[in-house]
Amino acid sequence: MDYKKKITDYSESEFLDFVRGIFNPANTTENKDVENVLYFEEITEHPDGSDLIFYPRDNREDSPEGIAQEVKEWRAANGKPGFKPE
Repeated sequence: MDYKKKITDYSESEFLDFVRGIFNPANTTENKDVENVLYFEEITEHPDGSDLIFYPRDNREDSPEGIAQEVKEWRAANGKPGFKPE
């Protein structure tokens, strides 16, 4: 996957595909897995970082969809731009 510069360069479905790749790291190396998680932390800017993936809150769906929704809601609540239109 080619990384984009900002989260606003992703549509919600593109971001969801990226998160699904983190959940199902088939055919990747450990280094690539780490790179993907660090990139996730960078572009989401969420204060929980990779904990969104590995230690989800009890009140949130533990899935790529739940992660994408939490990122989307947090960014909106904190005045940050969201995903590009589909």
